[in-house]
Amino acid sequence: MATGLKDIAQAVEASAVMKLLAGRPRLLALGEPTHGAGTVLDARNALFRQLVEQEGYRTIAIESDCLMGLLVDDYVTSGTGTLDEVMEHGFSHEWGAFAGNRELVRWMRAHNEGRPASEQVRFAGFDGPLEITGAASPRQSLTALHRHLSSHVDADLLPCTAPTLDELLGPDDRWTEPAAMMDPARSFGRSEEAARLRLLTDDLVALLDARAPQLIASDSREGWHRARLYGRTAVGLLRYHFWMADASPSRLSWLMGLRDSMMAANLLALAEQGPALVNAHNGHLQRDRSTTRMAGRPLEWWSAGALVSARLGEGYAFLATVLGTIRHQGVDAPGPDSVEGLLYALPEDRCLVDAAGLAAALGESRPAPRVSPYYGYAPLDPAHLDRIDGIVFVKDAPESQQSAES
Repeated sequence: MATGLKDIAQAVEASAVMKLLAGRPRLLALGEPTHGAGTVLDARNALFRQLVEQEGYRTIAIESDCLMGLLVDDYVTSGTGTLDEVMEHGFSHEWGAFAGNRELVRWMRAHNEGRPASEQVRFAGFDGPLEITGAASPRQSLTALHRHLSSHVDADLLPCTAPTLDELLGPDDRWTEPAAMMDPARSFGRSEEAARLRLLTDDLVALLDARAPQLIASDSREGWHRARLYGRTAVGLLRYHFWMADASPSRLSWLMGLRDSMMAANLLALAEQGPALVNAHNGHLQRDRSTTRMAGRPLEWWSAGALVSARLGEGYAFLATVLGTIRHQGVDAPGPDSVEGLLYALPEDRCLVDAAGLAAALGESRPAPRVSPYYGYAPLDPAHLDRIDGIVFVKDAPESQQSAES
């Protein structure tokens, strides 16, 4: 089989990627099977640079907090702040510490230096302000939306005043209570204040939409896009907090689905603005339904990739990154009876594989998914091959490198 695979494996280059696709998609997504692997991030950076320089992509979106990402975008486009500051405050999940992410931001800033805005590459986070331990307060997004509207429309059109919002929001720790993730009774999401905030947020977003021509003309399309981001985020966070307070068996499925729904909404908004490159876990970008077990229960929901693909069709493309080993986590060389094992037998350290060609080579006898001893690594499910546009195979991942250099 390895000999046959040589015909469908080639160098990981932008031109080779585009030959796998019917045309240039609005969203070209590159997944990863684990977070922080240095060789995986290096492969991403090299491919994304080529796609920016050769194929005209002008946005790079990362699975990170969409509001924090505004700090990174300001830095790479205008030099606001310092590299150290944006790596510390511009990424969620502590991913600003990864050397590969630091190098990506450094390259984006260098690429943009001296270029007009129309030729610059932008940065975006597309995850919600969410962590495993809970969700952020809606204060930042909601007050930013209200402030934007207040500066452009008459006060009597606003459904509430800024002090009213501040009073209803209260202290942020009522929203960020860590115990609420496991105990719905500790959540503030179904309080009277939260219910009123959801209605007011709905009215603020409706006002934003109703006044679109005026807002775009009097401010800028950039300001309009940021205001829409604030609105989406406020709505998503209040909805997330509402379901955090739910005690029914469907609570966790709702929370998992809402996160991917927020991701999808941000990606679709980016697609409206121009072609974008996307990087996140394979599980978020796949066209298949996502499944897991949590708290002893099986959960399933539609991934962000599935939601976006249903809307964009061929305007969405998905490349899955597949890894051979992560030895420091106990993921040793894969057996020959797995997709990873077949690819590991190839001589290249990294290569691009035509997923359709691989599926055809395997025929009906698809191997079972590889079993990972490390919870942080998700092997490829061979049953998904028909819904993947290509595979970026990286043979080995040494220990994740935290960014200590300047």
